[in-house]
Amino acid sequence: MSGLQLMLPPFVACMVLVAMLSYLGLHVIAREVIFVDLSLAQMAALGSLSALLFHVNPDSPTTYVFALLATAVGAMLFALTRTADRKGRVPQEAFIGIVYVVASAAAVLVANKVPGGGEAVEKTLVGSLLWVTWPTIVKLAVVYACLGVFQFALRRRFLTISFHPEEAEAAGWKIRWWDFLFYLSFGVVITLAVPIAGVLMVFSFLVVPAVIANLFTGDKRRLTVIAWSSGALASLLGLWVSYTQDLPTGPLIVCMYGLLLAAAGLLRRLGVGDGAAQA
Repeated sequence: MSGLQLMLPPFVACMVLVAMLSYLGLHVIAREVIFVDLSLAQMAALGSLSALLFHVNPDSPTTYVFALLATAVGAMLFALTRTADRKGRVPQEAFIGIVYVVASAAAVLVANKVPGGGEAVEKTLVGSLLWVTWPTIVKLAVVYACLGVFQFALRRRFLTISFHPEEAEAAGWKIRWWDFLFYLSFGVVITLAVPIAGVLMVFSFLVVPAVIANLFTGDKRRLTVIAWSSGALASLLGLWVSYTQDLPTGPLIVCMYGLLLAAAGLLRRLGVGDGAAQA
């Protein structure tokens, strides 16, 4: 098998993941819920492990149903714990952390009771990017395209609640209901991404491009373009170095995102993007 044949599926998978996750990352940064994807990913992992208790095949659609149900519970919790004032007595990030810790502990307990539980837990961390298949990529792309249409159709609501929550409150919107829809769609994205890329890489895809974009601009369209571009560049560089230097793909891509963020921070220090940042 040639290098192109080996690395092309992971590259395409990364581009599909970056297209959706880097955009959602802009919402995550604006809402100041940085670790929400880790919590939802852990809820999805708990759901998948729980399916093993009922002797469900790990690769069957039923396992995804268990994962999505657990994610829906997480989405409901995050919608209900939203505070009207971002500077409230208990920040929402505290509730997100609690959900992550409890879900992680529950996953360990479940894993201890099912065959192959330890391997399943490990897979949620590192994924299986190098071994992703074309049918899996096609399924991911189709579902993400549907979710992209969903996000686009409701973009006014979601963007206003994320970036200008005071306007949404003044308009009398049922913010918790819209939050539930947002986090539910977010949870579907995470549920499908984690088995492929793992929690660490998914977190990088979600947060780092959004942080890089926010260093240079406040304009929503420019934010999206910079986030997509930086995510694609870091993924491409990580895959290329992984192939040429025979290094583990997932950890290397995560490190490449970190290096790209450091480079972006240096450029910002040098004054690049001052005009865009004031847009």
